[in-house]
Amino acid sequence: MWEPQVPALVEAGYRAIAYDRRGFGDSDKPWNGYDYDTFAADLNTLMTTLDLRDVTLVGFSMGGGEVARYLGRYRSERVAKAVLTGAVTPFLLKTDDNPTGIDKSVFDGFVASIKEDRIAFLDGFTKMFFNRNQGDTAVSDPAIAYNLMIAAFASPRGTVECVTAFGTTDFRPDMAAFDVPTLVIHGDADQIVPFEVSGQVAHKLIGGSRLEVIPGAPHGFNASHAGEFNRLLLEFMQS
Repeated sequence: MWEPQVPALVEAGYRAIAYDRRGFGDSDKPWNGYDYDTFAADLNTLMTTLDLRDVTLVGFSMGGGEVARYLGRYRSERVAKAVLTGAVTPFLLKTDDNPTGIDKSVFDGFVASIKEDRIAFLDGFTKMFFNRNQGDTAVSDPAIAYNLMIAAFASPRGTVECVTAFGTTDFRPDMAAFDVPTLVIHGDADQIVPFEVSGQVAHKLIGGSRLEVIPGAPHGFNASHAGEFNRLLLEFMQS
């Protein structure tokens, strides 16, 4: 996920820690625990075990929810700055008090498709991730296939449960805990997490936050627009 970013961060003098969420990558794949209270607890375990301080927490997509819930539950004693990139915060689901959100049927459809044919779903999802279904060729076919392979080896149970987690968790109360400088980065061509229901709203809820919108960028813009992404991230960290 962070392959285009880690070298740039290290070369700029930072320690970069990119960990795999439970159920994915090289982490354990338990049956339960795919909720944001647990994800935040996992992050807190990492932070305390390594005794990390003055951290810039960077959360991409559903990882933005982990940053929000971490700050909501554990506060910012160890955190210097926060970055939400293509993040699902503050609340994606359409409800009576969130009328501009995404209808629950969309997430239900994701879950049904994963259960019916997970690999086929992931193939289509990965193409949407980089806007290849709209003809965007900024990310190569081999790189898209590589991302699909990573997703395919994730826990099937975790994949389903995470759709429910990022699609229905309300992070609006957590937004009040953002008391550190915060950068919100989003692509305006994001098909997975539309800017209008996520980054735009999060920026308004987080006092003093900085918003950067990358024109034409898909959801996976850390790869498709790596140069611009890295520039914005490093400028913010160095400011």
